[in-house]
Amino acid sequence: MTDTKKLSNGRRLKAVDMAYIALAAVLIAVCSWTSIPGAVPYTLQTFAVFFTLSLLGGKRGTLAVTVYLLLGAVGVPVFAEFSGGLGSLLGATGGYLVGFLAIALCYWVATARFGRGTAVKVVSLSVGLLLCYAFGTLWFAHVYGGGGAVSFGTALMWCVVPFVLPDAAKLALALTTAGLLEKRLPGKFN
Repeated sequence: MTDTKKLSNGRRLKAVDMAYIALAAVLIAVCSWTSIPGAVPYTLQTFAVFFTLSLLGGKRGTLAVTVYLLLGAVGVPVFAEFSGGLGSLLGATGGYLVGFLAIALCYWVATARFGRGTAVKVVSLSVGLLLCYAFGTLWFAHVYGGGGAVSFGTALMWCVVPFVLPDAAKLALALTTAGLLEKRLPGKFN
């Protein structure tokens, strides 16, 4: 096995790890298809990202988010409304998709440094979500607003304010569901 198939701590990526990563990427895709159209569609993607990270941990969770984004980038229709391709990532809402990677990296760094306690999980996922909102909103205002037609404040009102409470509920549900599954499923997830 080559060094490219090792996690950062030197542990080799096993078949079971790859299976978890693949299943989590599929879960994120399926949750993206559950959407309500809008300027930024309401989806269950954030739930799936939170759940994946909470259940699989920072390393495997980040790899799952990366696989999901790469699948979409090459044209597999894994994004909201069955879209895919670089156009989706470079479009008005692409910043939020890339922001999922910010959530994952924030979670990975925080849990590696401070442990996997509930408070660490909640804070790291919340900070990651704020980074996702910031990056996505800046990108949305830039792409959609082109020549200043949409201000950052307007983009916040369209793309963040309506999502704060639903995303908080998704975070709580993801942590609860992942906690229950960790206790009931065999094997070590983290």
